[in-house]
Amino acid sequence: MRNNHNKHNNGKKVEKRTEINLKEHLGKKVNVGVQDGKFIFAGPLSIGVFAEKINRPASEIIRYFFNQKKMYNVNVILNEEQIAELCLNYNLDFEKQQQIDATNIVENLVIDDDEKDLQPRAPIVTIMGHVDHGKTTLLDYIHKTNTVGKESGGITQHINAYQCKFKNFPITFIDTPGHEAFATMRTNGAKLTDIIVLVVAADDGIKPQTLESIKCAKETKTPVIVFINKMDKPNVNPEVVMNQLSDHGLVPEEWGGETITIKGSALTGNNVDLLLENIVALSEIYEFKANPNRLGTGVVLESAIDKGLGKIVTVIVKNGTVRKSDFIIAGSSFGKAKILIDENGKQVEKALPSTPVKVVGFEKLPSIGTTFLVSTKQEEIKALAVAAELQERNERLGEKFLIQEQDETEKKVNIILRTDVNGSLDAIKHLLSQLKVEGANLHIIRSSVGPIAETDIELAKSANAIVIGFNIKPSKATKELATSLKVTVLFYDVIYKLRDDIEQFLLGKLDPVVEEKETGEAKILQLWRHSDVGVIAGCLCTSGEINRNDSARILRNGKVLYTTKIGSMRHFKENVNKVTAKMEFGITLKNVNDLKVEDVIQCFKLVENKPKK
Repeated sequence: MRNNHNKHNNGKKVEKRTEINLKEHLGKKVNVGVQDGKFIFAGPLSIGVFAEKINRPASEIIRYFFNQKKMYNVNVILNEEQIAELCLNYNLDFEKQQQIDATNIVENLVIDDDEKDLQPRAPIVTIMGHVDHGKTTLLDYIHKTNTVGKESGGITQHINAYQCKFKNFPITFIDTPGHEAFATMRTNGAKLTDIIVLVVAADDGIKPQTLESIKCAKETKTPVIVFINKMDKPNVNPEVVMNQLSDHGLVPEEWGGETITIKGSALTGNNVDLLLENIVALSEIYEFKANPNRLGTGVVLESAIDKGLGKIVTVIVKNGTVRKSDFIIAGSSFGKAKILIDENGKQVEKALPSTPVKVVGFEKLPSIGTTFLVSTKQEEIKALAVAAELQERNERLGEKFLIQEQDETEKKVNIILRTDVNGSLDAIKHLLSQLKVEGANLHIIRSSVGPIAETDIELAKSANAIVIGFNIKPSKATKELATSLKVTVLFYDVIYKLRDDIEQFLLGKLDPVVEEKETGEAKILQLWRHSDVGVIAGCLCTSGEINRNDSARILRNGKVLYTTKIGSMRHFKENVNKVTAKMEFGITLKNVNDLKVEDVIQCFKLVENKPKK
């Protein structure tokens, strides 16, 4: 390690921060080959390389797969399972050894700070538990915000991070999603956190996601505080919950165990202060510290594309400091921190340990849970990112070839997936990978963050694929292209509905499939609030026609905020059932009052169409 200077050209004092020498952390390459009757490898290998390493002709291995009706050549990349299968065929033991390379060097860094350089930092607290047990409501009360109403189905669909102060003691909170589909995101939260607050509803008890959260805590050896929520409801029995907790190794303190258990209500705020006091007390016992005087490192929480700012990556700093203009690497993603934005939307100059911050400047979006590192050596970390991208690309090429040799007797469902943020993308891909239906094969041929593009439609046509948009919509030109090419495009804003529909496709039961047919769009010009009906939006119908019985989506900056039904429509003083393009009208939307001028109201109806098999 050595000291470097973070130079700024604005005349400010130069700040001295310790930097990690990445070259010192690059481990020796794994010596791939047969050693004492054991085949040692580090990852996927081509048939040609594998054959060379075991001193057998490549044609012999190609013939082995040909007998399995697989048409391979020497350039096909073998995955770990296939390497193990071949080793067994040649009576070889096998062992995979980890090689520190461009793809994993950052996440495998071990930072040893001198004790004298460490300073107290805010604890990172992850809120976990089952869906609808009140996790986001608890954070709402703490932060005096209202995010529950903004989530489709009332379920938190993204990870959110906040930092607040309780009696001048800073605490960083991470709100992880509650539905089973977001297991990957929840696990990443557990690996990052110092303390887990496990929220369990007093009227519902231990559920599957509660058990998963307990498992995460045990695997990461993270201290747990249990908040037994919804004590404001009548006839609840917290003793049942405490019994269930004890059965799973979380014995409450009042029963002689070590688990802090607090009974309260996130809705009324009862005992929320007691929860915060215990978080502070636990933090003082564990003495969480970091060295702010080094270049920052931490974890990617979220990544998305913003219409105005472009690629935005939410990170949380675990150690060191991230400053504006720093160079940053996360896996195969590289960039310069052009803008730093705190959780309140304000631009800041730096982010200290335990601080969540949005970074603008990545050249491409990193995956959720990736470890990031700040460096002054632009060319060095850019070269690492390029090397990591090349390795990932080679692995993808191998995967694509293996997909092509699928059994033609199986039913194949090809999917092109687009989402609003990377967290949802990773979670949906993980969820769909768990779908197993005999005689059917699911393949995601393209997945990325951002709006559905015309190239997606063209690829879907050639690959006979379904295009799925999650909280994302296509442009008018893209919709017209999908219609002309007869490509099926499906939209979702609740992940388990997406999962259920795809499972039905695999089972062959979704016949006919319910699809959306857009009827018209309107732009909000003015807003009024009426004591009886709520918010009335004065609109201009910009295309198509809008019918009184249509469903409606509210889009802001291209992103879906709500999906609802039309409440009423008026043209001048008359109630109407339909408006057409260029007409001005007033509209109310059921259970939605969070509207702004310039929001787009996109209307649609559901129709039944027979899907392509």
